[in-house]
Amino acid sequence: MGILNDDAVLVEPGKISGDPTIVTVNCPDESGLGSTLCRIILEFGLSITRADFSTDGRWCYIVFWVTPDNNNSSPKIDWESLKNRLLSACPSCLGSFYFSLQSNVSIPPPPSLYLLKFFCRDRKGLLHDVTKVLTELEFTIQRVKVMTTPDGRVLDMFFITDAIGISCIRNRGKLKRVII
Repeated sequence: MGILNDDAVLVEPGKISGDPTIVTVNCPDESGLGSTLCRIILEFGLSITRADFSTDGRWCYIVFWVTPDNNNSSPKIDWESLKNRLLSACPSCLGSFYFSLQSNVSIPPPPSLYLLKFFCRDRKGLLHDVTKVLTELEFTIQRVKVMTTPDGRVLDMFFITDAIGISCIRNRGKLKRVII
């Protein structure tokens, strides 16, 4: 369900060779939107070198600085397809219509929400690497809070759900290698 606005997703190439491409998303906010956008960017073989998230809970303005992933075997990026995929992930500006459910229909409980919190030395690409590992482990990132300290450390809190029901602690070694 996209929105009908050409300015919702903008892609601005770097000014000189080697500069990151700036991808800007400006649309209504919803839970998990940031992780969905990150996942789409990763699927296109890009690395997120920096990101800025701003939201008031209803509307969000997100800026990604992206570069082709070093491990990407195909360096050609289809920027128009990326723009269309990001646009399709944005919630609609139009009000949603909800239908009353019949009383005999049971609604499954939402998946458990886990908090993954770590405090470590900050480095370029850390958020990208952690997001990539969580995506590979099939977790859904509902929300991320990132706080940096003046001494170059970072406190990251990932609120994640495990929709397929596997224990949250199934592959800590992979995450440890990313954080260290």
